[in-house]
Amino acid sequence: MTVAENSKALDQAVRIADLERKVAKLERINRVLINRVERSMDGQGSAFSLFQTAIVLEAQIRARTLALERTLADLEQSYHQAAKAQEQAETARLRLLAAIESISEGFALFDAADRLVLFNQRYLTFWPGMADRIHTGMLFADIVHLAIHHKCVLDAYRDPDGWIERRMQQHADSHGPSVHALSDGRWMQVNEKRTRDGGIVGIYTDITNLKRAETQQREAELAQKTVLLQATLDNIFQGVAVYDRQLALVAWNNEFVRLLDLPPACVAPGAGFDDLRAFNRTLGEHGIAQPGFLNPEEGALPLGFEQIWRSGRILHVDRNPMPDGGFVLTFTDITRRKRSEEALRDGERRIRLVTDAMPALIAYVDAEERYQFVNEPYRQWLDRPVEEILGREMGDLLTPEIYDRRKDFVDQALAGERADFEIELTPSGAREPRYAHVSFVPHLGDERQRLGFFTLMQDITERRQADAAIKEANETLERRVAERTAALTRLNDQLHREISDRREIEKALQIAKSEAEQANISKTRFLAAASHDLLQPLNAARLFVSALADLDHPKPNRGLISNIEISLSAVEELLAALLDISKLDAGAVLPELVDFPIASLLGPLVTEHQALAQDRGLALRHVPSRAVVRSDIRLLRSIVQNFLSNAIRYTGEGRVLIGCRRRGGGLKIEVWDTGPGIPADKLDEIFEEFRRLDTGREHDQGIGLGLAIVKRAAKMLDLPIETRSVLGRGSVFSVTVPLGHKQPAAARRPTARRTPGAFADPMLLVVDDQQSILAGMQAMLEGWGCTAAVAASGDEALGLLERLPRPPDLVIADYHLDAGQTGITEIARIRQALGRSVPGIIITANHAAAVQDQVQQHGLWLLRKPLKPAQLRALLSQLLP
Repeated sequence: MTVAENSKALDQAVRIADLERKVAKLERINRVLINRVERSMDGQGSAFSLFQTAIVLEAQIRARTLALERTLADLEQSYHQAAKAQEQAETARLRLLAAIESISEGFALFDAADRLVLFNQRYLTFWPGMADRIHTGMLFADIVHLAIHHKCVLDAYRDPDGWIERRMQQHADSHGPSVHALSDGRWMQVNEKRTRDGGIVGIYTDITNLKRAETQQREAELAQKTVLLQATLDNIFQGVAVYDRQLALVAWNNEFVRLLDLPPACVAPGAGFDDLRAFNRTLGEHGIAQPGFLNPEEGALPLGFEQIWRSGRILHVDRNPMPDGGFVLTFTDITRRKRSEEALRDGERRIRLVTDAMPALIAYVDAEERYQFVNEPYRQWLDRPVEEILGREMGDLLTPEIYDRRKDFVDQALAGERADFEIELTPSGAREPRYAHVSFVPHLGDERQRLGFFTLMQDITERRQADAAIKEANETLERRVAERTAALTRLNDQLHREISDRREIEKALQIAKSEAEQANISKTRFLAAASHDLLQPLNAARLFVSALADLDHPKPNRGLISNIEISLSAVEELLAALLDISKLDAGAVLPELVDFPIASLLGPLVTEHQALAQDRGLALRHVPSRAVVRSDIRLLRSIVQNFLSNAIRYTGEGRVLIGCRRRGGGLKIEVWDTGPGIPADKLDEIFEEFRRLDTGREHDQGIGLGLAIVKRAAKMLDLPIETRSVLGRGSVFSVTVPLGHKQPAAARRPTARRTPGAFADPMLLVVDDQQSILAGMQAMLEGWGCTAAVAASGDEALGLLERLPRPPDLVIADYHLDAGQTGITEIARIRQALGRSVPGIIITANHAAAVQDQVQQHGLWLLRKPLKPAQLRALLSQLLP
């Protein structure tokens, strides 16, 4: 029954009661009137009065009767309406009971006094053991206490009073669902809402299946997270083991088992830290002896140390506590890093060995004027042990007189400008003063910050003495010639003798000059030989530094590695330039004029410089040419390469263009750039040694030897060099080469596949007779994501092929190997053993054209020493998928 139907039935009942009261009132009035008429009549009245009274009484009775009949009719109609309303109310009540019984949830209705008015059978199912004791008119508080008594609700076990208080508060508030766990394993959700008359309607829903589904979902998510955690542990490169507060092993990865070579008992389910300690005791002196590590019961404090394991690996062990007790062990294999550090230190020792053997005084001073490196001649000049020199300021080690004479030049070098000057090596007033030519070469970082400067001092005492002797001889000669000329008229008979003396003096001077030139040539040859020998350890050092830079390091270490690489690049560039100039000055380079297509020279040059141009944000464009020229390909390459590298170095933005034009019987090779341009009065000066222009891009400046090499090479080949420049717009450098005769088509090298991106673990085979080169190449290639196998000879490489997990994808070999073998022949043997033409790269310091032709004829690629890792990586990205 609805609320409206209940209200209608109540109104009908009130109306019926009101009608019954009115009927009763009319009946009383009628009896009073009749009694009154009867008392007013006496036996002695006249007939007419009686008749008249009867007529009046009859009229009154008739009116009252009609009113009574109408009232009775209305009463009967009200009775019918009340009966109908009562029937409708009963029907509505039955329908309401049927409706609440048909719903799937439990239903309960409490009135404003919190008494149970109405409920369904589903409601009773939520109270196991007490359903027969719930009835209408029962207070809600009685139901709650009854539930506590029969232990129907699982939530009330631990704190019955607290649960009663919370449940009563929830019932009173009636502003949201509440969830309760029942003692029979079911879950009940109660939604209560207050009605307009102050009562409360409660809906009781069984959410057991929903709760079970949520539990299963949480368990599945927990299992998935466990699987993901284990997969994560198994895919990291460190060995990880987790022990709980009872020192039981709860998680580990495969790398933990592999690095420590653990037996199954140490990682079986239920294993603990005692099993690891027991295994460690069996290793004796090869195991871990750290007391704090072996006794975590005393407090698992953070711990870190390095340990040489029994397999020869060097492990870095870390222990870190967990918040809820227990600890995490981490084992990192640092064997390769340690070996790389040792190789780097070995390279440093080799560099020091070479620099100590050089006659020049070499030192490096940082931005705070502190010595960071000195070679042996410099140390002997200071007359102090190395330990007392490194780390100390120049002003503390040099005398005030010597330091004051250098201070202005030191400030100039720290400001980023090269300083050249001559100075006394010994203090003024010394018995035999010696003089030196000093060069302060600034060292700039990637962001143009001043890091320090290099000091180069060359003893020029002998040169000064020779100049003084020649000057004195010339003065003496002039004086004697003047004397003889004045006495000519008087001593004509002595003229022939004086002329003879003069000739003898000139001959002596020529001999002295020839000896001085010979000494200079010897010095140049010595410098060229020393520079060439230094290229080999520098090549190894560059490989190790490149491999070390590919590893993850803390930020301070990355800065140190970057500084080492910058310093090695500066020394390498300086020595390479000195080597080229020394060879040209010493006459060790003889031109080999051959006919060759200019494309074979320009194409590789553009490929080598393309990555550098992209790094600087420049567009490098090449206009191909089919012309054939006649020249020395090595010297011509040096000229064009210096043009191209200078254009990229000094161009801030824009592009660089290289192309050719036919001019009469020659081919003009031009390099255009959009750089800052060169003043007209400096066009000849830039071809002198150690001359550089201030372009405002200090970190891009070279050492000032590139164009000096160009000038010497062009002079040796008798080729004209032209330079045009417009300030603010750019410059053009060109060289004109004679045309040659067209050659038949040579065997073409395999076309490189350009597949940029990371290496997909290719297998590379490296052949070199220098162990330091092999170690450096292996470390660098593996740092790039390659698998590198190394061999010291071709026979060792052939034997290694049978043990490799898969055939090599590419072979890298040095040109000169032991026993007179070459890398070309050994790659041919490897190709024959594999049965296919595997790609190959030849690395050599030999710049002869015959070597380059031989490499091209065998379909191989050529890289020059000292090897630049960026060039090798770029070539590998072309040759490897």
